Amino acid sequence: MIQELKLQPEPFDAIKAGTKKIECRLFDEKRQQINLGDTLVFKRLPELEETISARVVGLLRYETFPALFADFSAEDFGVEDKLKLQELIYTFYTKEDEAKHGVLGIRIELV
Repeated sequence: MIQELKLQPEPFDAIKAGTKKIECRLFDEKRQQINLGDTLVFKRLPELEETISARVVGLLRYETFPALFADFSAEDFGVEDKLKLQELIYTFYTKEDEAKHGVLGIRIELV
């Protein structure tokens, strides 16, 4: 299956450079459809004209983003500081949505 996801410029560039190995999302209805071997097409915000493709090589289910971040290095997420990443993630997702859906770490490899 092929799925499209929008990404801010910094994480998009980190995936493109091969430094970001785990993408983080809520485990909502859309992300529940992601399976191992699927292809994710990331579109770079705001224009959505530049794309990169990655294959799903792992699915990491957690209750919270901090729990997910605790088990992996900052480099796996394409950042230098996991605390800043945690602050940033909550600008996109509410803690209420996190509690409702849980979170998903998507291990990816460029294709």
